[in-house]
Amino acid sequence: MELAHSLLLNEEAYNQLGEVQRAEFIFDWLRYLEKLLLATSRSDVREKQKTLVEQLLSLLNSSPGPPTRKLLAKNLGILYSIGDTFSVYETIDKCNDLIRSKDDSPSYLPTKLAAVVCLGSLYKKLGRILVNTFTDTVGNILKAMKSAESQGRYEIMLSLQNILNGLGAAAIPCHRDVYKAAKSCLTDRSMAVRCAAAKCLLELQKEAIFMWSTDLDSVATLCFKSFEGSNYDVRISVSKLLGTVLAKAIISKHPGAASRQSMRRVSLEEVLELLGTGFLRGSSGFLRASGDMLKGTSSVSRDVRVGVTQAYVVFVSTLGGTWLEKNFAAFLSHILSLVSQSHPKATQTQTDAVCGRRCVSFILRATIGGLLGEKAQIAAAKDICQAIWKLKKVMDAVMSDSNVETRLGSTDVTASQHMLVCALQELGNLTYSLGTTAAPLLQDSSSGILDSVISVIVHPSISVRLAAAWCLHCIAVALPSYLTPLLDRCLERLTVLKSSPEAVTGFSFAVAALLGAVKHCPLGIPHGKGKIIMTLAEDLLCSAAQNSRLSAQRTQAGWLLIAALMTLGPAVVSHHLARVLLLWKCVFPVSPKDLETEKSRGDSFTWQVTLEGRAGALCAVKSFVSHCGDLLTGEVIQRLLPPLPCAVDLLTQLSSVLKAYGSPLKTPSLVYRQRLYELLILLPPETYEGNLCAILKELAADLTASDIQVAASAFLLPPLCHRDDLVILSPLLQETDHRFIEEQLLLGNGIACGSLEYDPYAIYEKDVLGDSVPKPLPPVLSVISSAVKLFGVVCAHVGEAQRLLILEQLLDSIKHTKGARQQVVQLHVVSSLSSFLKYLAGSKGNLGPEEMRRLAVALVMGALESPNPLLRCAAAEAWARLAQVVDDGAFTAALAQVSFDKLKSARDVVTRTGYSLALGSLHRYLGGISSSQHLNSCVGILYTLSQDSTSPDVQTWALHSLSLIIDSAGPLYHMHVEPTLSLIIMLLLNVPPTHAEVQQSLGRCLNALITTLGPELQGNTTSISTLRTSCLLGCAVMQDNPDCLVQAQAISCLQQLHMFAPRHVNLSSLVSCLCVNLCSPYLLLRRAVLACLRQLVQREAAEVSEHAVMLAKDSREELTLDANIREVGLEGALLTLLDKETDQKLCNDIKETLNHMLTSMAVDKLSFWLKLCKDVLAASADFTTVTCVDTMQEEEGDKGDDASVLTTRNDDKSYPFTNPRWATRVFAAECVCRIINQCENAHSAHFDIALAQEMKKRDSRNDFLVLHLADLIRMAFMAATDHSDQLRLSGLETLLVVIRRFAAIPEPEFPGHVILEQYQANVGAALRPAFASETPPDVTAKACQVCSAWIASGVVSDLNDLRRVHQLLVSSLTKIQAGKEALSHLYNESASTMEILAVLKAWAEVYIIAVERHKSHRQPLKTTTCSEESVRNGSYSSDGLLDLVHTDLGTLSRLWLAALQDFALLTLPSEFASQLPVEGGAFYTAETSENAKLHYYNSWALILHATALWLTSTGFVVADPDEGVSHLSRPVTPTSMCQGSSSGATVKSPEDVCTDRFHLILGISVEFLCSLRSDATMESITACLHALQALLDVPWPRSKIGSDQDLGIELLNVLHRVILTRESPSIQLASLEVVRQIICAAQEHVKEKRRSAEVDDGAAEKETLPEFGEGKDTGGLVPGKSLVFATLELCVCILVRQLPELNPKLTGSPGVKATKPQVLSEDGSRLVSAALVILSELPAVCSPEGSISILPTILYLTIGVLRETAVKLPGGQLSSTVAASLQALKGILSSPMARAEKSHTAWTDLLRSALTTVLDCWDPVDGTHQELDEISLLTAITVFILSTSPEVTTIPCLQKRCIEKFKATLEIKDPVVQIKTYQLLLSIFQYPNPAVSYPYIYSLVSSIVEKLQEIDQRKPEDTTELQVFQEGIKVLEALVAIAEEQHRSQLVACLLPILISFLLDDNTLGSATSIMKSLHDFALQHLMQIGPQYSSVFKNVMASSPALKARLEAAIKGNQESVKVKIPTSKHTKNPGKNASIQLKTNFL
Repeated sequence: MELAHSLLLNEEAYNQLGEVQRAEFIFDWLRYLEKLLLATSRSDVREKQKTLVEQLLSLLNSSPGPPTRKLLAKNLGILYSIGDTFSVYETIDKCNDLIRSKDDSPSYLPTKLAAVVCLGSLYKKLGRILVNTFTDTVGNILKAMKSAESQGRYEIMLSLQNILNGLGAAAIPCHRDVYKAAKSCLTDRSMAVRCAAAKCLLELQKEAIFMWSTDLDSVATLCFKSFEGSNYDVRISVSKLLGTVLAKAIISKHPGAASRQSMRRVSLEEVLELLGTGFLRGSSGFLRASGDMLKGTSSVSRDVRVGVTQAYVVFVSTLGGTWLEKNFAAFLSHILSLVSQSHPKATQTQTDAVCGRRCVSFILRATIGGLLGEKAQIAAAKDICQAIWKLKKVMDAVMSDSNVETRLGSTDVTASQHMLVCALQELGNLTYSLGTTAAPLLQDSSSGILDSVISVIVHPSISVRLAAAWCLHCIAVALPSYLTPLLDRCLERLTVLKSSPEAVTGFSFAVAALLGAVKHCPLGIPHGKGKIIMTLAEDLLCSAAQNSRLSAQRTQAGWLLIAALMTLGPAVVSHHLARVLLLWKCVFPVSPKDLETEKSRGDSFTWQVTLEGRAGALCAVKSFVSHCGDLLTGEVIQRLLPPLPCAVDLLTQLSSVLKAYGSPLKTPSLVYRQRLYELLILLPPETYEGNLCAILKELAADLTASDIQVAASAFLLPPLCHRDDLVILSPLLQETDHRFIEEQLLLGNGIACGSLEYDPYAIYEKDVLGDSVPKPLPPVLSVISSAVKLFGVVCAHVGEAQRLLILEQLLDSIKHTKGARQQVVQLHVVSSLSSFLKYLAGSKGNLGPEEMRRLAVALVMGALESPNPLLRCAAAEAWARLAQVVDDGAFTAALAQVSFDKLKSARDVVTRTGYSLALGSLHRYLGGISSSQHLNSCVGILYTLSQDSTSPDVQTWALHSLSLIIDSAGPLYHMHVEPTLSLIIMLLLNVPPTHAEVQQSLGRCLNALITTLGPELQGNTTSISTLRTSCLLGCAVMQDNPDCLVQAQAISCLQQLHMFAPRHVNLSSLVSCLCVNLCSPYLLLRRAVLACLRQLVQREAAEVSEHAVMLAKDSREELTLDANIREVGLEGALLTLLDKETDQKLCNDIKETLNHMLTSMAVDKLSFWLKLCKDVLAASADFTTVTCVDTMQEEEGDKGDDASVLTTRNDDKSYPFTNPRWATRVFAAECVCRIINQCENAHSAHFDIALAQEMKKRDSRNDFLVLHLADLIRMAFMAATDHSDQLRLSGLETLLVVIRRFAAIPEPEFPGHVILEQYQANVGAALRPAFASETPPDVTAKACQVCSAWIASGVVSDLNDLRRVHQLLVSSLTKIQAGKEALSHLYNESASTMEILAVLKAWAEVYIIAVERHKSHRQPLKTTTCSEESVRNGSYSSDGLLDLVHTDLGTLSRLWLAALQDFALLTLPSEFASQLPVEGGAFYTAETSENAKLHYYNSWALILHATALWLTSTGFVVADPDEGVSHLSRPVTPTSMCQGSSSGATVKSPEDVCTDRFHLILGISVEFLCSLRSDATMESITACLHALQALLDVPWPRSKIGSDQDLGIELLNVLHRVILTRESPSIQLASLEVVRQIICAAQEHVKEKRRSAEVDDGAAEKETLPEFGEGKDTGGLVPGKSLVFATLELCVCILVRQLPELNPKLTGSPGVKATKPQVLSEDGSRLVSAALVILSELPAVCSPEGSISILPTILYLTIGVLRETAVKLPGGQLSSTVAASLQALKGILSSPMARAEKSHTAWTDLLRSALTTVLDCWDPVDGTHQELDEISLLTAITVFILSTSPEVTTIPCLQKRCIEKFKATLEIKDPVVQIKTYQLLLSIFQYPNPAVSYPYIYSLVSSIVEKLQEIDQRKPEDTTELQVFQEGIKVLEALVAIAEEQHRSQLVACLLPILISFLLDDNTLGSATSIMKSLHDFALQHLMQIGPQYSSVFKNVMASSPALKARLEAAIKGNQESVKVKIPTSKHTKNPGKNASIQLKTNFL
């Protein structure tokens, strides 16, 4: 293929290729040429132009295929537009000659067509240059058209479109001719030609004025004709033409209208009248229509009506939203009049009426819903409301007519009904889409929306009553606050108007619809409503028999209410279940005998009522089974069953009842059947086992009944076909934007679409397709569809003999019917068989004997040859399912063989299509069939069929089947890949564009092939790259295809290629293709575009975005985007699309695409993204658009109230987004939060203003989030104050995120302040509306969270400023104080629970923060109320916040305790349910406890923490007896709640109250911590642990824990589990802190017991004292019973996790192993240190014997940590873990147990071993030397020497080793080590017990003196060496002080010479280094001190050494002056030395 990439065609290469390759080669060359020509310079092109033109023209003769001719023409046009144009006339002549040619053979056709296409392209590119030739050309083309076949006509029309486009106004002379030709093509039999003609006319109307003036009527009539028998594409094209022309007629200003009188302005009324004619009379003229009217038949075919409907929408869309706003009233009245009685034809039969209404609804939805912004929609809703009032007045006038006869017969009542239905449905949809932004509409009393809807609920027509009920449903879903009031109003009317039949049905519909709305409203309705409704329903059912005029209505209403009540779910229904089951039991006779007697009595009317009642009961039970599955226990099922057999009996007798009473019972009996079938489908078949055969017979009779005329295959079969197969059938089955109206064409003319009046019970069900009205089908159809489903189940459960019988019967019934009846029966039978096989395959059942197989095969084969394509499709599926169920290779092979034989012999389309799909299906279900010979023969046959160009259908089906085989064969298909690919490419290049369905199948094949090749496509071998090129070529051909669905296939193929071989897909061309199709009118194409985009942006978002913008800038005409990519980028275009799009799947894809783009690009394009979000939020079509003031102005001015922040915006800036819907704005607000989260993971400057400003200065392109803070606040503010509740929630969430992220950032210009401080007014203003009384609880709850976050963030330090927000919380606290009774009754009780808990949680958070701040300021906590002055002054002390909370603490603590108590009760396991209080808790009611649980789970943790803090602040003392329990408004203690009233009188002692509270907090914590759910948040766990810490901070609870050992052990075990299951260091540290407190509590308890024992037995002998502490007298610790043991387990767990080497099992031996010491992470060190602190506390909890048993473990672990972490650090520092282990060692060694007489000897032994272990750490193990830190180990030894009793360390062997260590360390050259060694020695030398210190002194002094003398020889170089000298001198001085008198003189004699040797004389002092100078000063000072102290020795030494004396005197003289200054300071200079040693002691020793 590379050879094709040249400017001129490489003819050598071309001639060597075969036929198929040539076509590929040419196409590839042309594709390349197109790019190359645009990139080549003019001169180069001109050079080769002649040759190129020749080559291109010669290709015309080589019969190019459709894609090739299109490209060829394009290239010719480009070539001439770049190069010279003089030869263009020859080219045009040549083309014209080719067209004139008389050769009509098929082989010459491609050449002719290519010539036609070339002409179009040349004129389009060159336009007016060719103006003088165009008349001949057009004439020639039009002449050729007369004899052309469909392809020719198609290409000619498109060519003419191009010619007109190129010439513009210059083409006027031949407009009429073109118009005439296009007119005939617009009604062509080929649909593709009609589409092309519509495009041609669309181009023509741009210049041809007559089309929208004089000939307007004929254009319209022509379009109506064109709609007849049209397909979807034609309707799209022609409706676009018609709509555009009519819109043009209205808006055009006619040029020179004055001179031409004939031109007249066309008014809107006339245009609408024209369209209306089409809608009502169709394409027939008036005369024909009247003839039909006389005959009474409906003449408007549905496709015309649907086409006209689409034209209405195009017409309005073309004129635009603003036009619609202005003319809405006229438009509305015209649209509604289409279904009024003034046109009786439109609504002659119910079927017509339903379809007409659908069309009208569609027009209204598409225009109002699609074009108007929210503000305009509200105005539209008011207009609709006016229309409803008008229609209501007409009805009232008629209804008030006294003569009943005339009243009911009056046409006026029915006249208005359809208009009302349409108006009500649109009003409902409109409100639904507006959501809570519709609030102003309903509050506006002038329009009275609710009154108008409720007033028509009693309309005589049932359709209107249902529509009004549905409208109320929509209002309630949109505005949940109206749900309860509406329900109350309807229930009240229902009770009052019980005697009016219309009111009973109307209001029961309304109540049912509103109950159906509850599941869409998370806040629900009050629980009590269920009871009211149930009572009312019972009342209606019981009173039904009293009045025969009302019995049918009351019966229906009663059961409808019960059925709707079931949708509220188990929580509500469980209370009424018994009553429902009783009613269910009573509605059927008890025994078959009673049924017989029933039959003999009664008349037609009583049977009608009875059947209505029983059908209703069945429906109620069905509703119960489907909505309350949790209540279906065995017992309930047993109570449901008894009436079933009777219901089935009645079913079998229905036919005889029907015979007796005639036609009035027909519909009721059908409905009864349907209801029973539906219920049986839901119940498990075991429940009606006894009746299976009876049911089966009835089903068979239903399916083959003789009176069913219509074959409704379109709704029966699709669920039974495979979803992927439906694409080859009618495009109607595919999803489109017009599905709502197109559906009626699908069902065929005789059948009505679904509509609510066919089944009122559907009103409370959720519609499958989202938000539109439920559309149940007529009972005639739905009974069949239920029967088919049920047949599958029942047939699978009867015996085999029975099964065989039924199948034979069904097969016979098909044989015995003829004609259309036969088709219907066959359809039903095959459907039921399919349903049966599907069920069997799903339940892995067994088909039965051979005979069954034969019957099934016969049935399916019959269907495979049926003329109905849907039936063939279903049969192919059944064929495969049959093989799957039988599951026998031979049988499968036989089926395949049958298909092969049929395909080989048959010649008709039907058989070929049916059996080819059957082969594909077989492969899909049974991979096993894929043995290679089957595969080969299948592929061979399908190849042949797919090339059968005589029948596109056969090609389509065969290719589809091939794609299934490729998919299912997987790797086995590899051998066929190349031939298949070349077949696909050949067909793609040759199939005419008029057969789009073949190309779609080709696309599916290509997609399957790409998937099969998969990642291999990345390969570089020749074969792979050839395959890849072919795939890309195939995609290119499909991309150029005019059919949108083929383009969609191309995009999904490219998407696959991009996934497997991304480098080879040209991203820029793919992205441009995607952008162009973003706004395609075809839903499937848009879906494909977005699915592809979503995948692309996951990998390369930035590139995709850049390509899109580049394309938008470069493109001139191709990009006719609604989406404005040039200004707002691809992201903005997607947001605009999201706003317009209604398809759910598409919207999700758009959101995901945007999320991916945001994730990868938001940080780099920050301003862009924030501006996008801001524009969307700011463009809100709000009613009082509120914006933030510029905060800087406010700073300067007076800080006014929050209200000053609200100003209205007047400047109408043009926003890129016009009136985005609330859902889009919510998405934008969520994006803002995501952007902030993205920035968190990026550069730190995003949250550091100083750094951000600095970096911005350095490079202005840098952009950081913190610089946009004002925008973030403003966006959050705009969202939080919107009308839409969802947007308010998003806005508050955004505000919360902003506060949390930015609270701590300091303001560089005002030190001590933070940047958020300047926005406090905005925050206050954003929060205030959320606390208004009418705000829904979920918004208030969210706002509370923001309030507490704001107060806790510490942004505002001034109390007066804080008060604004604080006040909001105070107001909500006042509101909730009354508990659950006080809050509004609009919502479910659980909603008020949510609000109360949110408020309490917010207060808890504020209180926790206040206490923490107070603690950090370390002031004693005031328990009394704080002084008023400090508050008044507003001075902010750390107490300030606490003072704010303090005033409400009394109330709060009471509410907190009540909430915790509720939580404790709610978390009890279900078996204690009976013990729970009947009326519920403080804040929840018993009925709503399930819903309330969730809210408690969200807030209990912080409340628990706050309560614990409050209890500790009061020290668990109940301060004031009046405030005791008796006065709390709610009982506070769990015990008092459960005691009941009898003991209620006794008031508890404060001690009991405290105990209860203590156990409440402890119980909740332990319950939560011991079974942490996976969804438990970190916040809850931390809060819980902090609460425990707070609790144990106070002595009283500690004494509780200390005295109850089991409690302590349980707590420890729970904490152990937390540590094991949660990796977070903060949680583990918090847990360890609680452990430490438990051990402290135990210690205190042991001490207390010892003390009291000593006090009591003071006189007795000490020996008899009992042993306190663990281990008692024996020293044994029992696991599970021992606190110490539990603690040890926990500490070991922590230590071993951080230092696995401590685990002897792991290291293999308990001894010391040589490993390198390690430094732990900061968190790790903290954990280890905490664990060591706990370990060192343990001996104090034990008895002496107990301490002996734990000591080895503790020592092992402590020394282990020391050994593992003793790393040398710079500067001789000790790592934190070493410090902790030394501290712990000190604690252990100085434990009183070491001295206690019982344990003394054992301890001594153990401590000696420990010391040995430490000493052993030094010695190299296994010959390897460890890198341990000598200082750490020496310090450890020193701790041993100083902290234990002398006998541990003074035994010679140990002492000797210790002394050696010190000696060795002194020899180390490192000065740091020496300094530390001297310091440690100093502390040992000063040890008071000579037995310890003397041996060290004797052994080490001499070496110290030597060291110091060495320094004398070697002058110190730096400060550390100086320090070494100073430390050494200090040691000697200390020795001098310790030494006995007789030895002292010798020591001083050693010391003095050393000191004097450092003195300098005058001469040297000047030149000495600073180190030497300081040494000199140091020596001199010490000499001045020693001299006076030991004067005699001093004198002796001086005397004996004159040199020294001289030196000293010189120094003293030289320093005379300075000495004077220094003598006073010398006292101080000695201190640092001392301090150092003292510090050292406190550190470790």
